[in-house]
Amino acid sequence: MKTSDLKTILRKHPECHLTFILPSGKSIPIHAHITEVGRVDKTFLDCGATIRKISYLSLQSWVADDTDHRLPAEILADIIDRAAPILGDDDLDVEIEYEDGFITQLPVESAKQQGDLLVFTLGTKHTDCLAKEICLPPPKDDEGSSCCSSTGCC
Repeated sequence: MKTSDLKTILRKHPECHLTFILPSGKSIPIHAHITEVGRVDKTFLDCGATIRKISYLSLQSWVADDTDHRLPAEILADIIDRAAPILGDDDLDVEIEYEDGFITQLPVESAKQQGDLLVFTLGTKHTDCLAKEICLPPPKDDEGSSCCSSTGCC
């Protein structure tokens, strides 16, 4: 989900409370707070020596003891609007940061209204080789041997 999609659905259902469904089917407790709204920029060198950059909108969730807390959509939309100077004009992918034994980042895949709730479905992230064309071992030759390419990327 992109930032523009998130803001549109939040503004369309301002009184709805938010719930986030984890990939396991469980949900982040409905009384969770969104404690940070930020832009995360990551610049890195991949294993093929290409410099890459990714950016996303991060919403940090935090589960506190105040179980009566509920975050309405309109309030989150207002918070995102206030973060505009740091988010910039890019239509960023949206991720939820959540801690349940360890901190994880989960992409927001979709949202739908169910009664007085906006239900956000969260996906998973995976590692990947971004330079497979040069980093994967070459196919084995007729004698069954293979060695790394001259790039030294093994």
